[in-house]
Amino acid sequence: MHGFTEETRALGEEILRYAAERLALDPVPLDGTTTVEALDAVAAGAINAKGRGGIDALRLFEEHLALACLSTDHPRYLSFIPCAPTREAAMFDLVVGASSIYAGSWLEGAGAVYAENQALRWIADLAGLPETAGGSFVQGGTIGNLSALVTARATARERAAEGVRPYRIAATVGAHSSIATACRVMDAEQVSVPVNDRLQLTGDNLRAVLEEHGPETFFAVVATSGSTNFGVIDELDSIAEVCEEFGIWFHVDGAYGGAGLAAPSVRGKYTGVERCDSFIVDPHKWLFAPFDCCALLYREPSLARVAHTQHASYLDVLTDAPDWNPTDYSVGLTRRARGLPFWFSLVANGTDAYTEAIEQTLEITRFAEQEVTRREYLEVVREADLSVLVFRRRGWEPADYHAWSDGLLAREEGFVVPTSHDGETLARFAIVNPRTTREDILALLDSMA
Repeated sequence: MHGFTEETRALGEEILRYAAERLALDPVPLDGTTTVEALDAVAAGAINAKGRGGIDALRLFEEHLALACLSTDHPRYLSFIPCAPTREAAMFDLVVGASSIYAGSWLEGAGAVYAENQALRWIADLAGLPETAGGSFVQGGTIGNLSALVTARATARERAAEGVRPYRIAATVGAHSSIATACRVMDAEQVSVPVNDRLQLTGDNLRAVLEEHGPETFFAVVATSGSTNFGVIDELDSIAEVCEEFGIWFHVDGAYGGAGLAAPSVRGKYTGVERCDSFIVDPHKWLFAPFDCCALLYREPSLARVAHTQHASYLDVLTDAPDWNPTDYSVGLTRRARGLPFWFSLVANGTDAYTEAIEQTLEITRFAEQEVTRREYLEVVREADLSVLVFRRRGWEPADYHAWSDGLLAREEGFVVPTSHDGETLARFAIVNPRTTREDILALLDSMA
C-alpha cells in the first residue's frame, strides 16, 4: 500500500490523465445532483476488506460520483459564492498533495510558509496594512472570523479594567452567518446594529448602539467588505473612527468582497479598511484559488500569537523558537499548505492578471444590471457595489422562483438558486468567474420572461 509499483505508476498516469482532461474542458459540464438510492446502486459496498484497486476506484469516481457533483467553476454557476480556480492553482494543488508537507511550523515547512507569507503580503498591501502585519491561511471564512474574534476577545480582556469582562460583538443582520456561529462557540453575545438605506453599517449607528449597551462590554466590531447576499461594503472609515474612539477591535470580513481591493474601479469603496485590526479574504472565492483557502491577517500578529499558540511539552521546540509558525495565529494545529496553490498562481500569472480578471467580472455584473433595468418584467433590488446582483421578477411568487431555478439545473443550463430579503423571495447572481459571458447573462434573464 505504501510502495511504488508498476500498478502505482499506471494509477498515477490515469489520475494525471483525468486531471488534465478535466482542466482542458471549456466550458466544464455543470453536471447535477442525485439521490442516495441512485448512488447506492453504483457505489454501495465500495469499501471492502480486499479493495478493488486504484484504477477501478478512479473509474467509480469519474463515471459516477463526479457526475453527481456540481462544477463550481461552470460559467453559469452563479449561486452562493462560486469557486473558479485558475488552471495553475488547480494543477499545483496536485503538487501540494503529493509533496507531503506539514505547513503548521517553520521548522517543518519553511519553504511553504515563506511562499504563503509572500501571498499574504500581497493581500496585506492591497488592504494598506503595515509591513508588520501577518497571519495565516486557514480553512475558510468561518475559521478566519472565529480566529480573529478569539484574538479580539483575548486582547480586550487583557486590556480591560478590573472587574470588566467584555463579552459582546457588534455587527449587522447582513454580517455573515459565521459571526453568529462564532458567538455561539465563544459564548458571546452578538448585538445587532441597524443599517442605513444602503444596507450598510455606519459609524453613527454603531456609536449609538455602543453607548446604549456600554462600550466597555464589547470586544469587537465586525464590518463587512462585500456581504454575501448583496455584496454590501460597510462604511469602513466611519466605523474605524468609532472603534478607535472607544478602543474596540475592528475586524473586517472580506471573505467574498475583499478581492475587490485588487480592482481600481471599486478600490475607493474600501476606504478605511487599512485601519482594521484584523481582516479576512477567501482566495477560493474571488481570487481564483481552489477550496479551501482563507487569508487571515492581523495588524499586530503578536496579539494573535498570545491568543492561539498551543503549549505542550512535545511542542516546546516550536513554541520556544522565534520562528513564524502559522498555527500560532488561528484556531487549529494540524495544517496543510493550503495557501500554496494561490501563491503559485500569483507567481505564474502575475498580479496584473488578477486585476484584469476581477475587473472582467465587475464589467459583466454591470452589464447584467443594465439588462435587468431595461427589461420591464425585472427590477433591481439594490444597485450592485461589487459582483453580486439581486433582482426581482415582477409578478412571481416564491414557487415561481424555485421552479425556474429547478428547471435550469434539471436542464443543466445553470445553477441560480433564489435568495430572500425582508421576507421576499428574489433572484441573485454572484459573478466571480471571469469566463461568465454576456451571452450567459442574456440566456438566464431570457429564461425568466
